[in-house]
Amino acid sequence: MDTKTAKKKIAIIGGGPSGLFMYKRLVESKDPNFEIEIFERKDYLGAGMPYSAEGANVEHITNVSDNEIPIIFNSIEDWVKIAPQEVLKKFDIDSDKFNEYKVLPRLFFGEYLSAQFNLLKEFAENKGIKTQVHLNCIVDDIIDLPEDNQVAVIVKGQGKVCFEQVIICTGHNWPKKYEGKIPNYFDSPYPPKKVALQVNHPVGIMGSSLTAIDALRTLARQNGKFTDNEDGTYAYQVENKGFKIVMHSRSGLLPAVRFHLEDSHLGKQETLSKAEIQESIKINGGFLPLDLVFEKNFKEMFIEKDPVFYEKIKNMNLEAFVGAMMDYREKMEPFDLFKKEYDEAEKSIEKRKSIYWKEALAILSFAMNYPAKYLSAEDMERLQKVLMPLISIVIAFVPQSSCRELLALHDAGVLSIVAVGDHAKVEPLETGGADYHYELDDKKVSVHFDTFIDCIGQPHLSFDDFPFKSLITNKTISPAKLKFQSAKIGEEEMKQNDLVSKKGDDYLLTVPGITINDHFQVVDEAGQANNRIYIMAVPYIGGYNPDYSGIDFCEAASEVVLDCILS
Repeated sequence: MDTKTAKKKIAIIGGGPSGLFMYKRLVESKDPNFEIEIFERKDYLGAGMPYSAEGANVEHITNVSDNEIPIIFNSIEDWVKIAPQEVLKKFDIDSDKFNEYKVLPRLFFGEYLSAQFNLLKEFAENKGIKTQVHLNCIVDDIIDLPEDNQVAVIVKGQGKVCFEQVIICTGHNWPKKYEGKIPNYFDSPYPPKKVALQVNHPVGIMGSSLTAIDALRTLARQNGKFTDNEDGTYAYQVENKGFKIVMHSRSGLLPAVRFHLEDSHLGKQETLSKAEIQESIKINGGFLPLDLVFEKNFKEMFIEKDPVFYEKIKNMNLEAFVGAMMDYREKMEPFDLFKKEYDEAEKSIEKRKSIYWKEALAILSFAMNYPAKYLSAEDMERLQKVLMPLISIVIAFVPQSSCRELLALHDAGVLSIVAVGDHAKVEPLETGGADYHYELDDKKVSVHFDTFIDCIGQPHLSFDDFPFKSLITNKTISPAKLKFQSAKIGEEEMKQNDLVSKKGDDYLLTVPGITINDHFQVVDEAGQANNRIYIMAVPYIGGYNPDYSGIDFCEAASEVVLDCILS
């Protein structure tokens, strides 16, 4: 066989943002010896769920601006100069006045991503890389064929196609649990047209994240209108009497406001190198201590960047730091704090000066993705229970226009937020809506909502949720687990936690999703990595990849996958 003409056949399952970045990496690589097939369930490429009608209406905006987005084929600022006039007109974008520091309509960003796919396809063609795109195409299953060193992709109604390598980039997924069975109960606010409801009663919202804000922006427009007043204030006028929105979150806090990022592509400045991580694992019995990651990838950043802040926190451990930050936030009324942070963020953007501790926390969150699989089960529980609640609030980066809307809704008496603690329970009712059960000042509270929307964001999905069942039945993949460093703690946990099991002398904590290695290859129960199957679909790798950083994740993971494919 002439090796120069033998092309490696690679399949990308999913043509959203992660599939787009993977395609970019392949076609721009120094080794163009590929034939690429892309399988996409929708009738377009690039936009995925968040930037298409599946995840956005005209009122929904990005929480990042052009300067914070890694360049794909060209920047948005460059693309608007060649973009179709009807697209620019539809979103009221003036290419001569385009501001790379402003957030964008999500549907417009989806148009940009789709255009990037087309530009990359032209580039690939000129480079001699054959690309075949399958739209409106459902992949039913994936079967590993180790004896043939191939992977079969089973396409609904079309049979199977075989490849040397398959990269799973299926993106977001909100499984329906109650929706469709319980009237006026929604397992997510997506697609948003389903929650474009006119109501004359309070709507219950679980969560206070960007997902919740998506629901708020849609509901508010259906039940009233926003107005810009002459004095520069922003107001909301209710049109449907009785319409209210009640948000619920564990701490009763609203997410933090978008500010100016010094490192617009988070994670590039992390101080703990991969070599140091591996060295630490060697000397710590096969585990990476979470305290070391917190010290090196967070606290030490302030020595140079913000010495005053460093002096305040240098003697704090993880729990003490999170306690201090949450205590400060919880002492203030949520909307007063939100207004204060909105004003602070406005100054940050105006002066192009970061609020560094928040930026460093975002970098820490992103930097946790690589070492998470090396944490002990004890440290993973600390990460999830202690650090992630603070991170999820601080790095939401709510855009300014969304902040103005939330404050206007609150001022109009329409929007409130309730702290429900760690043990709240939502009870969907067959008659419709849901009852929310929680404790308030040591008293048990039950509140009924005729309409209820679960807005906690993309859930970490379990091993059993994985869609390509042959990979489960053939044991190609395995559930993600972490070992307890202390057998005594593991034994105690196993008595009260179904996710803890024993294997030999080891106690193991099952974490969400499937096992992956550092190269995003799937790993079987024997610990053997599969060099034919890679996964970048974040809902199914949440245990070993706890941070959901959208475009930043797509850029970083695709580079790692390409390096492994080429090696």
